[in-house]
Amino acid sequence: METIEKLDGKTLNLVKENISALKSLFPEAFSEEKIDFDKLRLLLGDEVETSSEKYSFNWHGKSEAIKLALKQSSGTLKPCVKDSKNWDTTKNLYIEGDNLEVLRILQGAYQNKVKMIYIDPPYNTGKDFVYKDSFKDNIKNYKEQVQETGKANPETAGRYHTNWLNMMYPRLKLARNLLKDDGVIFISIDDHEVHNLRKICDEIFGEENFIGCFIWKRRVSSAMSENNISTDHEYVTVYQKSFSSFSGLAKDFNKYTNPDNDQRGPWIADNLTVGMTASMRPNQAYNLIVPETKISYPYNPNRVWAYIPSSMDQLIAKGRIIFPKDNSKYYYDWFIRR
Repeated sequence: METIEKLDGKTLNLVKENISALKSLFPEAFSEEKIDFDKLRLLLGDEVETSSEKYSFNWHGKSEAIKLALKQSSGTLKPCVKDSKNWDTTKNLYIEGDNLEVLRILQGAYQNKVKMIYIDPPYNTGKDFVYKDSFKDNIKNYKEQVQETGKANPETAGRYHTNWLNMMYPRLKLARNLLKDDGVIFISIDDHEVHNLRKICDEIFGEENFIGCFIWKRRVSSAMSENNISTDHEYVTVYQKSFSSFSGLAKDFNKYTNPDNDQRGPWIADNLTVGMTASMRPNQAYNLIVPETKISYPYNPNRVWAYIPSSMDQLIAKGRIIFPKDNSKYYYDWFIRR
């Protein structure tokens, strides 16, 4: 007779997982199923920091933020078949709900299985988020939380940065658990919290796993700030989970070559068109003319050029555009050097 395992209905116990991992490395540091920290210090030798003065990044509520990342819940995901498309065959999954609770729920099924994560968190501009992180498993509490999302985190608040850090820390901690050993995470951010984001990511992922901070130009500059500066860029901060196991981006970088000895270094050819979306500018749809041959290349009805005419002219002048071979008139034979 086959026995049926009884489930407790709770999410993965991360504290238990951490203790189990520690016990597998240092079994002698355990006494009667409890951790003997004095013994653990001896086992770690000179690598233990005992000085009261040491480099650290702290804020009010950090201990509670760490506990939130370890907290179990009894939440579950409810399938919505009637609102789904291709339920039986799709390989995609869309989840709607509070992201902290969802991250907890995903720990059991997706821990160490995700190749790449991209998040676009609140930038903490003073009006873009509020989280209490005091969830209970009932619909009344959920509705109360939803109704409060219109509130803000004003810069006049005494713990303006603290509130943001307490919101981000447990979510990043749980996100790291989901990544494979060679996985990466991309995080969009702007000037408001990019410095604090780097600090908490250095702690959660390790400084050695910082890959880079990409700068990308927004289509529209922001309004003039109080210091008379109008910024037109934001950032994407990138971390890998494990330095020793990481290979994903390295493989992509290896695709870059320099067959024509471009003085700017290795490059890769990328498509010069983009799909039509509601955010496309009208002046991205135009006929593109090769300066030397005067051949005109019309845009495709379903795609437009990635750059407006003035930007395209600059790219051509800098030699970054790869012209079609054999006087081809197909728009998809155009590429840009990246």
